[in-house]
Amino acid sequence: MILDQNGNISIITQEKATIIELVKKIQVLYPKFKGNNIIVSLTTLEKISLSEILEFLELSNTHRASKQSLVIVSDKVNLDEVPDEIIVVPTLREAYDIIEMEDMERDLGF
Repeated sequence: MILDQNGNISIITQEKATIIELVKKIQVLYPKFKGNNIIVSLTTLEKISLSEILEFLELSNTHRASKQSLVIVSDKVNLDEVPDEIIVVPTLREAYDIIEMEDMERDLGF
């Protein structure tokens, strides 16, 4: 797991761990970046199943309840199958765009 910081955005890049191991590591380290928006980049993985994406559901719900964004980056997922509670986009640029839009919505009181 590689952790980078870009302003108020923590970027977590998956290296070798399975998604289940990655989610567990994020949960352990969560206090370190709970006040930031989070991008989880899974672009190095060959294939990702819906059940693996659902591993992020609890973390996503917790983070979004604290008025922060959590966006997963992967172009290996059928986006039509992903539930609305989890945001998955195919590129890092789109992840930044989603966070920017959600920040604006929060500033406007939505």
